[in-house]
Amino acid sequence: MTMHDGNAPISPDRHSAGDMLSDRKPAVQFFIYSSLLFSAPGYPGGRSISSMADFVQRSVTKSAVRTLSAPLADAAAVNTIVNTLIAANPLGCTPYEVGGVTMAPVAKTRESYGARIAYEDNEAATVGTISIRAPSTAAFATVKSELLADAEITAAMGGDPVNLADRETYSVTVRCHDPSGEIYYLTFTRDAVRITSYESDSILSLVEQWADTVPALA
Repeated sequence: MTMHDGNAPISPDRHSAGDMLSDRKPAVQFFIYSSLLFSAPGYPGGRSISSMADFVQRSVTKSAVRTLSAPLADAAAVNTIVNTLIAANPLGCTPYEVGGVTMAPVAKTRESYGARIAYEDNEAATVGTISIRAPSTAAFATVKSELLADAEITAAMGGDPVNLADRETYSVTVRCHDPSGEIYYLTFTRDAVRITSYESDSILSLVEQWADTVPALA
């Protein structure tokens, strides 16, 4: 039996004023929270919704690719084209400054060369392979030569090493600074030439005209 003020007994099915207030608290709290939520700025039922800032387009860069009619023969062929492009500068690129440093009109920014060595048994069946990726033609040639001549690896593989020339991959990217101020990139792979990050179609026309004069890029 619950005791009330003055020690007078009250019926168990009745509630004190404190109990009734306690029972009402969740409803009161919910009402206050809901009222604040639905009247908050930015909420659909509130006073207003602020407009969000939009992204403003500053430029439109483009890319294009020319698929070669025949793959470039080897890594040396790729580098002959790239080195001639840098030295002769047939695209008429110009030097420019970045942070007080003068940058070359055309410069190699990235290169990668890959090869796959297969190990074949006496029946010409492949018993193992090793893939390599090198950061320069010099490293590429050295790693291939070392693997092909390594007797311990050959013995461990249980087959004779064979360089799969048709599986070799090459990728060389150069940065070009057009006289207009645009910077674009040319990437040479074994079977394609890509031009990226250019805006003016005149740059694409210029690169196409130059590529037409290089037989390997036909």
